[in-house]
Amino acid sequence: MGKIVVTEFISLDGVVEAPGGEDFKYPNWSFDFDRGPDGEQFKTDEALASAALLLGRATYEGFASAWPQYEGELADKYNGMPKYVVSGTLTDPEWRNTTVLSGDLTEEVTRLRQDVEGEISVPGSIRLVQGLLAHDLVDEIRLMWFPVILGHGRKLWTETPDKTTWSLTESKTYGDGILVTTHQRAR
Repeated sequence: MGKIVVTEFISLDGVVEAPGGEDFKYPNWSFDFDRGPDGEQFKTDEALASAALLLGRATYEGFASAWPQYEGELADKYNGMPKYVVSGTLTDPEWRNTTVLSGDLTEEVTRLRQDVEGEISVPGSIRLVQGLLAHDLVDEIRLMWFPVILGHGRKLWTETPDKTTWSLTESKTYGDGILVTTHQRAR
């Protein structure tokens, strides 16, 4: 059975918008900090351990426009692995091994968890992650906390239908004081 693992770059005030994107008041804000070699290795290992990607449409479009241009182990992994994009508007994805999920989120993700063995990584994808959290479909959250307060931007945390409990299973600091925390859903 698959495990839904959310991974986000996040500011101290909870902003997850455009950490590596241009269309924002503070473009590429995460690049102001050096993750260091261990932090880079953490992100590489995380990606290589994934069995599949689950993406929202906007994150999918960013990944699909970038990754096919790259070469190397990480690019080979992203370009070759199964990718699932949740979208009501995308109909003909061009990135290899991409499937569009356009039905009920709970049903689609439940089926995906049954079909995919291993980690199903959900990077970025703010609206999708908020929906997954609201429907209690996330098994693990990995947050890469950057030591900055942005004061503007879309935040990860929104109201949810009910309280959920999480266990901190790991924390480590990399580079310029970037704290990575891993939380597993306590069921």
